[in-house]
Amino acid sequence: MTSKQECNSNISPESCLALIRKSLKSKNMDSEGGHFDGNMPHLFVVLGASGDLAKKKIYPTLWWLFRDNLLPTETVFYGYARSKLTIDELKQQCHQYMKVKPEEEERYEQFWNLNQYFAGQYDSRKDFEMLNQELLVHERGVPKANRLFYLALPPSVFEPVTVHIKNACMGQKGWTRIIIEKPFGRDAATSAKLSDHLASLFSEEQIYRIDHYLGKEMVQNLMTLRFSNRIFGPTWNRDNIASVQITFKEPFGTHGRGGYFDTFGIIRDVMQNHLLQILSLVAMEKPATVHPDDIRNEKVKVLRSIRELTQDDVIIGQYVGDPEGTGEAKYGYLDDETVVNKDSVTPTYALAVLNINNERWDGVPFILRCGKALNERKAEVRIQYRDVPGDIFEGKPKRNELVIRVQPGEALYLKLMCKTPGMTFDMEETELDLTYGSRYKDAKLPDAYERLILDVFCGSQMHFVRSDELREAWRIFTPLLHDIEESKIKPTQYKYGSRGPPEADQFLREHNYIYSGSYKWIQPSHL
Repeated sequence: MTSKQECNSNISPESCLALIRKSLKSKNMDSEGGHFDGNMPHLFVVLGASGDLAKKKIYPTLWWLFRDNLLPTETVFYGYARSKLTIDELKQQCHQYMKVKPEEEERYEQFWNLNQYFAGQYDSRKDFEMLNQELLVHERGVPKANRLFYLALPPSVFEPVTVHIKNACMGQKGWTRIIIEKPFGRDAATSAKLSDHLASLFSEEQIYRIDHYLGKEMVQNLMTLRFSNRIFGPTWNRDNIASVQITFKEPFGTHGRGGYFDTFGIIRDVMQNHLLQILSLVAMEKPATVHPDDIRNEKVKVLRSIRELTQDDVIIGQYVGDPEGTGEAKYGYLDDETVVNKDSVTPTYALAVLNINNERWDGVPFILRCGKALNERKAEVRIQYRDVPGDIFEGKPKRNELVIRVQPGEALYLKLMCKTPGMTFDMEETELDLTYGSRYKDAKLPDAYERLILDVFCGSQMHFVRSDELREAWRIFTPLLHDIEESKIKPTQYKYGSRGPPEADQFLREHNYIYSGSYKWIQPSHL
């Protein structure tokens, strides 16, 4: 493969980069990354360029990729939004999120010199035709050029925008790819409507539904952990594993985002997408190859083996203020000014137990737990093993757990029992610990959006959500969501800064997850 050949969906982005770099070095070129398609221009269009997502995530990500020479050298950036802005005004709005070091100032100016901004309406074909004329100017005189459109937009304008892209802005000299942010609908029906709409305009290979959790280091590590280590394979089943818990916790409330959050709730915002995607990676069978479709085929098989959830499978909660707390902690969800409905029953906490009806996992509860205004910030997977049969230590051993911490502070550790050092024959819980901050001190872990946007340039859909995955995910959750809304089920209250509703701990015990509270993780020393 030469640098003039397009990276395709049959190889990972890491392999793509390695091949490109090898090709560049063979031509005595100094820059890493460089061209993905020779000298072919890439036009990256950010729709919704004046919005929070673009300013806080998309533009910073594009800058970091550009700074590190990971983008094709002939890449230019176009912002499109209704707001009438200059590039200098857009730059000023983004600057606090860009993390620019003093020695990078010259490179930073080069990045913004490659940016243009176009003000237009989302429902105007004429404005998109004018945008297309701007894009054609940059493509003039070259045999091929690729276009990427990032929809950093509210779902309400997805349909007109995608219609106008199809009718007025498709690349005529190369490929066109569309990146779409969640939410991908509110339930099975609205998601199917959106999927059908997109399918009428673009092929599945052109659509990149982004779930940024699939770009996180430890989530991507699940495949390697499971399928390249003999030690885990024989025990990764119902005979050895008691339960699997996948957790997402935030120590803050809605922070003035109640208007958006009250429309969706924690189940739609986190559980139905982020946590279910992680579940499918933990539970899937080994794919035939690392081809993106082979991996996604196995994920879909897992989801198809999960029945629809009911009220009996969940605990939902809503946080209230802590009278003894300080600052925001004094206020509950309904105290948020942006929550218009002061009788809202929208859950800010949810714990759901899913069962996978297949030979490997029959009888093993997969527990998804997520919430706001809890006691800590954490996202992790806990695989808890069964009790040791024939215990000779009079019940002292605690269960082994394999913990995969996604954030903060990426880590992988295995909790096990060990004799306490010294003369006595006591035992204690300890761990085999791979904390990235200690083991990989100098490693730069890219932001999830960096990986995923680079994937789109490479044409790898491995870490993006396919339409049938989305359909199965909504099938599992839609009956429950409708039941909660139609019955106006009142969530259990829990105090801001707590571990969540007290009933949740009992629910965990009933589903074979044992929390002893005796284990203390010790931060490894940075020697």
